[in-house]
Amino acid sequence: MQNPLDFQSDSMMTDINMTPLIDVMLVLLIVFMVTLPVLHHAVKVDLPKASSSPQAPQASPVDVSIDRAGAIFWNGEPVNAAALEVKLSQAAAQVDPPALQLYADRGARYDDVATTLAAAQRAGLTKIRFVLEPKAP
Repeated sequence: MQNPLDFQSDSMMTDINMTPLIDVMLVLLIVFMVTLPVLHHAVKVDLPKASSSPQAPQASPVDVSIDRAGAIFWNGEPVNAAALEVKLSQAAAQVDPPALQLYADRGARYDDVATTLAAAQRAGLTKIRFVLEPKAP
């Protein structure tokens, strides 16, 4: 007796079911179509050029201190206002002008600090550093 569900029992199935293969190929095609433009997207960036030449040593900074009484010290030695202007002009005339480090005591008058800053500006010094902790004389 023949099985009613087996209608082709006499012949062997010789063709391949192509539907799953086509589905997989379409999915791969869509994945490649989406990812390929992302892989080729680039942004032109101009990177800076580095030089390997050694930098010239900078001049050592000049310490100007103002104490509570208004006395001015140039690298630890006391100077008056006229001598300060001469020393500031000499420092500004150098090829590489040094930085001016200004130490002002907490009790120093604002007028003394402003006068010193104005003298440095008139002399042509542009690099001025304010040091917050007063330097011991």
